Amino acid sequence: MKYICLGYIAPNKFESLSETDRNAIVDECLSYDDELRANGNFAGGDALQPPQTATTLRWVNGKVSITDGPYAETKEQIGGILILEARDLNHAIQIMSKHPGVKAGPFEIRPAADLSEMMRESEARRGGKA
Repeated sequence: MKYICLGYIAPNKFESLSETDRNAIVDECLSYDDELRANGNFAGGDALQPPQTATTLRWVNGKVSITDGPYAETKEQIGGILILEARDLNHAIQIMSKHPGVKAGPFEIRPAADLSEMMRESEARRGGKA
């Protein structure tokens, strides 16, 4: 089963570290990601640019409204995502508990939604148009 792991970090926390500490965190995280790949648990993932680079889309008064910045102002912002392949939630927690990125900020783990049935039903309603 796939789990989406959202890594959070306080703004400027990473940038405020010394170069040595930043390099150590990056090296630890990427080494662990390599271990996840080798074990078949890494299904994808990417770091995100800082929150100030975000663009948020909302549906307002029948049209799309575009605003600069993240969706919500919080103390911690999403720094990246990791798509994990795990047997169940306990296995996902066990795997992510060892990830060095947890030291930089919390990780939220959510099961990925399987939309395949919903997609098939929608395709049928749309007359087989994909």
